[in-house]
Amino acid sequence: MNPTTQELRGLTPLDYHLAVIDHLRTHEPEVWRWAAARTSHAEQRESLRTALLRNTYRIDQAAHPEIHATLDLARQRLGLNVEVPATLYQSAGTEMNASLVFVPGEVHLIVQGDLLARLSEQEMLAVFGHELAHYVLWSQEEGAFLHAERILSDASAAPGAAASFSETWRRYALHTELFADRGAAIACGSPDPAISSLVKLNTGIRQVDAAAYLRQAAEVDAQQTGASEAASHPEVFMRARALQLWWEGSEELGPWLQQRLQGPLALRGLDLPGQHRLQGMTRGFLAHFFVGTELLSETVKAQIKLMFPDWHQDEPAVTPQAFAPEHADEPVRHYLTALMLDLALADPDQQEPVLLRAGVIAQALATLDHLHQLLKREAGFGKRELDRYKRQLAKEAAA
Repeated sequence: MNPTTQELRGLTPLDYHLAVIDHLRTHEPEVWRWAAARTSHAEQRESLRTALLRNTYRIDQAAHPEIHATLDLARQRLGLNVEVPATLYQSAGTEMNASLVFVPGEVHLIVQGDLLARLSEQEMLAVFGHELAHYVLWSQEEGAFLHAERILSDASAAPGAAASFSETWRRYALHTELFADRGAAIACGSPDPAISSLVKLNTGIRQVDAAAYLRQAAEVDAQQTGASEAASHPEVFMRARALQLWWEGSEELGPWLQQRLQGPLALRGLDLPGQHRLQGMTRGFLAHFFVGTELLSETVKAQIKLMFPDWHQDEPAVTPQAFAPEHADEPVRHYLTALMLDLALADPDQQEPVLLRAGVIAQALATLDHLHQLLKREAGFGKRELDRYKRQLAKEAAA
């Protein structure tokens, strides 16, 4: 296997990586410039090396030629420049693990526990491929993918940080691990050692049948269809399934990743791209609300301009079907229902027809009961007013 095969296999950043970078560059340009200007000074590199040597055992090539031969093969298959120095360390701790300390132009790999003794040569090749894939990603586009990770990490740790930054960082990390898993498969020329090493690291079992675990992963995948709730690494069955779909070039991969790593738009769990997406969908939903009507009075328009100063009526319409359960959760639909009520209450002269329009769309959103609750709580409707509204809406629907 060589870099040409690597390119054919598609070791490229995932769509989510690209979406996050585009969002940060577009909406946080000053922060992006600051992150891009950060460099690793020579003294910082030397301090890192000293810390690693103080706390680990350096696995020298002369003393351990076999393991370095495996590492060099992984570097070759991922297209890394053989002139980039690579240092391997064994850290303290009993739990099997491996990690990469990123330094531009240098590879520093740390193994922990009895990883070297418990894994086969092919499985170690997969582990090295996984960690080296992190280096590949963070070295691309002048470090753009590393800049994004640092921005999200720093923003999430800041006091009073918005939940959207933490959620974006979490999802970004999940996608990064899937990218690295692809590097593991490329290093081995097969996904099987990557999957068996994953299972060994997570369970401690000594022997793994990759094909059997893929059948197990497919079984779980068919039964549980929700998005991952993991903090940094997707669940092992998801990683195995994602790697299998990618290796096979399955057309299911894109929709599967959307479902499994992001899920429907969730109002209380929006990431940064999700916030931007929901804003655009809301603008389109407002356009749909008024299309073919004469309900957009100056008063109502002024209400909309408070939210979207540059909104215009001929924006591309977004219908209620775009907010179906597979695309958005119930709180999103409740938010849109409350928005329609705000528009109805903005102009007393048009309240009745706007409320009827809101009712028709609420039926399409399956939020009519919620609208009734809002009418009682926010608009002061009593039983008589609400019953009258229901009769009017029924006539409107019949017409």
